[in-house]
Amino acid sequence: MNQHTPITEAPEALVARLATAGRAAQARLARLADVEKAAALRAAAQALRDDESAILAANARDIAAGEANGLSGAMLDRLRLDPARLAAIADAVDQVATLPDPVGEVISTSERPNGLVLSRVRVPIGLIGIIYESRPNVTVDAAALCLRSGNAALLRGGSEAANSNRALMAAFQRGLGAGGVPPEAVQLVPVQDRAVVGAMLTAAGLIDMIVPRGGKSLVARVQADARVPVLAHLDGICHTYLHSAADPDMALAIALNAKLRRTGICGAMETLLIDAAFPAAARVVAALLDRGCEVRGDGRACALDPRVIPATAEDWDTEYLDAILSVAVVDGLDAAIAHIARHSSHHTEAIVTADADAAERFLNEVDSAIVMVNASTQFADGGEFGLGAEIGIATGRLHARGPVALEGLTTYKWVVRGTGQVRP
Repeated sequence: MNQHTPITEAPEALVARLATAGRAAQARLARLADVEKAAALRAAAQALRDDESAILAANARDIAAGEANGLSGAMLDRLRLDPARLAAIADAVDQVATLPDPVGEVISTSERPNGLVLSRVRVPIGLIGIIYESRPNVTVDAAALCLRSGNAALLRGGSEAANSNRALMAAFQRGLGAGGVPPEAVQLVPVQDRAVVGAMLTAAGLIDMIVPRGGKSLVARVQADARVPVLAHLDGICHTYLHSAADPDMALAIALNAKLRRTGICGAMETLLIDAAFPAAARVVAALLDRGCEVRGDGRACALDPRVIPATAEDWDTEYLDAILSVAVVDGLDAAIAHIARHSSHHTEAIVTADADAAERFLNEVDSAIVMVNASTQFADGGEFGLGAEIGIATGRLHARGPVALEGLTTYKWVVRGTGQVRP
């Protein structure tokens, strides 16, 4: 179906129709060989490159509308495509095509005393619904990862990126078709009606898992209303702790990168914790301020530079996604870990230190999906982890945690092989 075709059917009927088509395509996808899926993804990547002009023109319409509607600079950055970003999106699809196919992997095998041989084998989850905002790259990343792991995908993007998403999906589906994969294996909901989200959340039996990617209100709604299993994270309230034994130059470089490289991504540092004994605290804070970052601090942080604004209680629990940073001065490792435990969203936390014992304590005691030593939190990304594209960062404790890529989009089944055994 052309993604521009007006749809007048009820949201529940629309979701049921798309999901039924997706499930049928997933059954066909399950019969394809690994090389066939990989070839189709390479064809999709090339189609994205071939349609560069149309995709960038569609994105320009979204950017213009976003500016007119007063979107923040950070939101516009998340929305914007340019030739380099589009090339990176296509390259990521090519990379996913090269990754080992997880489907059919034997996780474990054992033999029972009665001769039964039991294996756990990876299988696709089925039809995955992805509900997301702003970032058009999610359209392609999610489609590629779902297809590579043998799943069908039903995508519902945000209205801010509607034109971009439609252009990206048109190219992607054309490439899949040329590669022999039914285009219905990845579908974009063709309307922006918010009621469609509710219909997806209650489509138990049609949609097997929901993955939300977006702001806190979206994810909270999905988690509250879903009747379908959800794989999600709420905020990316990421912390970096400059330990007393941190190298000042390294600490400065990491703090600047973690906050300002890209402020609108979920791996951006939102709170900087500085040990009271760290010798270059004022230097780090001044450098952030000099580069245009607003700093909101506790009393001791405010004393480091007159430009620091007093923080409120809400600041420690806020994902700014902008050039704004909360800074607290803490008395040692215990205090840093305690602050993180109180305010973290369990996404990504980092310590900068030359003290190996302090680093190990931090890694062992901080309960987040990703913990780092002497590295920027901006590395919290599936591509940087060698997983190809990612469908999101999961901060829960069940099924998948951290960057969710191919393995996180599979489940397993038990395969039992016997030789005529009957149970006594």
